[in-house]
Parts: sequence; C-alpha cells; structure tokens
Amino acid sequence: MNKYLLEIGTEELAYKFIPSAMEQLKAEFTKELKENEIKFEAINVYATPRRLAVIIEGLPLKQEDILKTIKGPISNIAYDENGNLTKAAIGFAAKNNISPDKLYKQDNYVWAKVEQKGKTTKEILQNIAPEIILKLKGTHFMRWADLDIKFQRPIRWIVSLFNNEIVEFSVANVKASNISRGHRFSKTQVKIDNPDSYLKTLESANVIADVEKRKQTIVKLAKEKAAEIGAEIAIDESLLDEVTFITEWPVPVICSFEEKYLDIPEKVTVTVMAVHQRYFPLYKDGKLLNKFITISNYVGNTFDNIRAGNERVVRARLEDAVFFVWEDTQKPLIDYVEDLKGVTFQKGFGSVYDKTQRIIKLSKNISEKLNIPFDSIERTALLCKADLVTKLVFEFTELQGYIGSDYALRSGESEKVAKGIYEHYLPLNADSDIAEGIEGQIVGIADKIDTIVTVFADGRKISGSNDPLGVRRATLGILKTILQTGLNINISELIKQSISLMPVKIDDETKLFNTIKDFFEQRLIVFLSDNYKHDVLEACISNKDVLGNLKDFIDRLNIVSDLVKKESYSKFHEAINRIIRIIKNEKDFSSINPDLFKFEEEKNLYSLVKNIKENELSYLQLENELGNLISCITEFFDKVLVMDNDEKIKQNRINLLNLTKQKFDKIADFSKIVF
Repeated sequence: MNKYLLEIGTEELAYKFIPSAMEQLKAEFTKELKENEIKFEAINVYATPRRLAVIIEGLPLKQEDILKTIKGPISNIAYDENGNLTKAAIGFAAKNNISPDKLYKQDNYVWAKVEQKGKTTKEILQNIAPEIILKLKGTHFMRWADLDIKFQRPIRWIVSLFNNEIVEFSVANVKASNISRGHRFSKTQVKIDNPDSYLKTLESANVIADVEKRKQTIVKLAKEKAAEIGAEIAIDESLLDEVTFITEWPVPVICSFEEKYLDIPEKVTVTVMAVHQRYFPLYKDGKLLNKFITISNYVGNTFDNIRAGNERVVRARLEDAVFFVWEDTQKPLIDYVEDLKGVTFQKGFGSVYDKTQRIIKLSKNISEKLNIPFDSIERTALLCKADLVTKLVFEFTELQGYIGSDYALRSGESEKVAKGIYEHYLPLNADSDIAEGIEGQIVGIADKIDTIVTVFADGRKISGSNDPLGVRRATLGILKTILQTGLNINISELIKQSISLMPVKIDDETKLFNTIKDFFEQRLIVFLSDNYKHDVLEACISNKDVLGNLKDFIDRLNIVSDLVKKESYSKFHEAINRIIRIIKNEKDFSSINPDLFKFEEEKNLYSLVKNIKENELSYLQLENELGNLISCITEFFDKVLVMDNDEKIKQNRINLLNLTKQKFDKIADFSKIVF
C-alpha cells in the first residue's frame, strides 16, 4: 500500500506546543481523510524541537468512483403539458454534466444518476496538507517577514512525499520538496527518498524523530552514564517529557557542584536542578550527590564547555539559595505572619493575612464539628502562608509549603504543625496524595474553600481556559480529602460560613451558595465518573444535598450501582417510574385516609409502605424492603385506576403513591436512571 510523509521544518518550537501539535496533526488528517473518503491504515506522528512530521500508511492511489442519485425538480415543473422537458429540467441535466435523455422520473420527481470520478490521493493531499498546517493552534503564535500567516515559529522547510513523489504546495513562501535538514551540528540538508526511509535518514543526520524512541534513549543513556560513577538517576516523568521535546540528539553529560550546597534543604537543591535547569539529580544509597546529569542536544566528543557552562549556572543558583536560607532563618517563621498584611490575596478581598484569619476561623469550625483538639490546627492555620513572604519562596515560588515546613522546624514548631504547613496544599492534582495529618487535612480544606468562595463571590466564570487560582483543583482537593479520610464534614455548611466571612457585600448569598454547590456537584460527578455510571451519579445527587454527607452519598451510589445490575431491576425500575410519571405534576399532597380505599390492592400497598421505617434502616435493608413492594405496586396499577372521577379518591391514591415514592427517594431519584 501507499504512504504519505509530511514534515514541517521550523525554528525551535516551544516544548509545550509540540505534544499538542502532534495530537492536532493526527486528528486533522484523520478528519480530512475520512471526509474525502480516503481509507488509511495508520497515522504516525513524529516531532523534535525543529520539526513536526506525519506518516500515513495504507493509502489507496485514488478515491473510489461513486454513482450518485441526484434529485431534480418536481415533475410538473420538469415537463410541460406536452410531456417535453422544460428549461428547468434541461438546466438540471447541464448542471450535473449529463445528457437530458438520461433523466428519469420517479415518485413525481426527475432524477439523474451521476458518476463521480474519484480524485487521486496525491491531489487530495496536495489540497488538505497546507490547510492542516495553517489550522494548528497554540499560544504565542507569531508572524515573520511580511507574511500574513501565523505559526508557532517560522517555517523553514517542508517535506511532502507520496511514496517517492513530491506532493507540491507551498506555505509561507516555502515550497514542499524532498529535502529535510539534519541536526544543527550535523548535515545541513538530507534527501528523503520516501516515507519508509524518513526515520533512518534523519537518524544518520543525528536526529531521532520518533519521540518515544528519543525518550527511551535518554533514559538508557542517562542510566548508563550514572552507573559509570556508581550512582542512580532520579527520573521525573514531567522533566523527562520536557527534555525529550527540547532535544533532537540527546547526549548525557555528568556535572558537579560543591558539597557545601548539600547543606541547604534537599528539595531546594533538587528544584534548582530539575525545575529551573532541567537537570537530573543523582543519588547514592538514597542520598543526594553533588552531581547531576544534563542532557545535551549535541553532536561531538568534547563536553568541557558544556560541563563548565552548566556547572557555572547551577552554582550561581545554589549560591542564591544558600543566601536566601541564611537570611530567612535570622528570625522565626511566626515573625513573617505580620508581613502578610502587605501581600494582596485578591483585589477587594483583602490581604493574605486577612485570608489567614479566615482560614483560622473555618478550621476552628471544622475542628469543633469533628470534636478534634484545635491547638496544633490553629497554629498550622496561622503559619500556613507565612513562607510566602520569605526570600527563598519569592525566588522559588514552587517551594511554598515545603519551605514553610522546613522553617517551622528550624523555629522550634512541632512536627505536626510543620507537616501540616506543607500538607495543607495537598493534593496537588487528581493523582497526588492527600494530606496524612489532620492538621494538613483541615487547614487545607479551609484554605481551599476560602479560595473557591472568593473566586465565585468576585463573579468570575470558571472554564477550561480560565480557572483563576485553580478553583477546579481546589474543589477536587476538598472532595478527595473528605472521601479518602472519611471525615464527616458538611461542605454545604462550610460554604455558607465561608460566604459569611467574605470581606465584600454579597447581594444574593443564596444565589452564590447555589452556584458554588452546583459547581461542587459537577466536579464530584467528574471525579467519580470512572467508577460509577453517569446516570447513577445523577440519580444519587438529585434526591438530596450530597455535600452535607459524602459518605452517605457513596453508600447510596454503591447500593444503586449493584441494584441496576440485577435481573430484577427491570420490574423495580418500571414500578417506581410509573409512580413518578403519574405524580410528577402534582404539587400538593395531604394525609392519606384509609377509609377511602376501595380495593384490596391499595390497602395492601398502604399497609406495606407505612411500615417501612426508612430512617431506621440501612440502605441495603431499605433496598430489600422496596424490592418487596414491587409486586404490590404492579398489582395496584393492574387493578386500581388512580385518576378516579371522585376527586377525594383520586387525591387519596395520589397521596399514597407520593408516600411510596418518598421511600424510594431515600436512596435515589430513579427517574434519572437510563434503562
């Protein structure tokens, strides 16, 4: 079968754009080929900092010919009174390039069978390839020269080959050809004979275009280099991804720094190396060494300049860190709290000091409800943001919390408080661990709820591209912490208290509460959607305030999830939904008068329903009791006409059905279940 290669050669691309561009290229080619009815077997995407490439396998030489049946004008317009074709019919034939005598009549219309010759695949690729290149989206796109088009970086060459033939087109005044470029320090130009030779040809010019192969090469070479000095390398996946996307020909180089820099907190040293300089730290027997590996994008055998340059840079950064630690620790952490008054949290919502005071009040409320001693929690809440005004965190913002914890221990604070200061930021994302200590759990929940309420009180909208202060992450953090620890925290009450503590006037507190509550519920559905069906989640959220008791919500989810899998559920579902359909428009319910019952079936149903004490039963027991009602409900509907002509009898039966529904509502709103 046939193959197509497209390579877009550019100046150095921003590494964050590359994975997105790869996904877009694959998606766009898939979409365009399907729309053009071109079949294919696979689309493989490759990339380096200087190129984006696609190889499409299993292409046909051309589209299949298609015989289309096209509907023309209605018969009384297509033919005159003598049965001859009118101008309308002749025009229809001409428009479709067929002879008028090929037209035929069917179902009172004129029709034409038109054979559409398939275009060559090469011709189609010639049209769609430049369009796809210019469709790519990302941040910080730029214009260059006097061109009107925008791209992430200037386009310098394009390779476009269908088998061994050039598919000609141009973008940004660059004509497609079969000439690519190797590594900057290797061959300037390389000829690509066909898509099959692409990867090997580039590798001969010191370019590993296959992202996964390049990543594996980095890991393999780095581990081998570390083993040369008896060390082990710490591979952080996000760092590995970044290094993969900034290199074409990765070469590991061991560098070092003075041992004195190991005296500062290890997290600081590692952050300087990994986050700021893209170095891989080295360890021996679990201890950080004064050595690291940098991955050089280099072709050659001499590394002295590379080593010296990286060592000079890391030494300067570590020297700064040493100075900041010394300066910061000249006074205890508690002395920094007052300085938080000079740091604005959010415009109109006070300083970080004001936020800290709100965190203390919210933490106290949670502690009292849980009957937990407040001393260490209060101290954690007071100090949790103090490190934000230290010199070290000002320089290395990603160390907030960790530095506060370290400085707390240096200041003589308890280990529980120090741990809580660090852990109150957890979880950092959906996959991150939650806080282990109660201090970090409670203060973290208080901090996050204050942030969430602040953002919504400020009237901001949360979307995929706009999430000020990480509101979705904060919401997930609260839910995850409560669900995994089993803490009996009423989130609804906490939201209301947080609203009452806001330093701005809230015009409609009820509306604000409902907005935040809805947001929490939607995030809860997203968080649990991997383990529970969407309709089951909706059913268990719709019938009560789930934020009041998340444990109760999970219990009901498990019961309903098991219930809908049972063979008997079809009858269960039909019974309760017949009730729901009948009473859905009824709003006023009064007491039930047994004297108005005329049939044994309604008497039996009432007798069973009134004896179900739903508030005294576990959900499993209640499910069993409701299951016992199903045959009785079925018999009721078989024999009893609810909408009786006598209004009193009708209303009494509706009241009975409403009472029955209330028993089911204790578990879920079963009208939400898709069955």
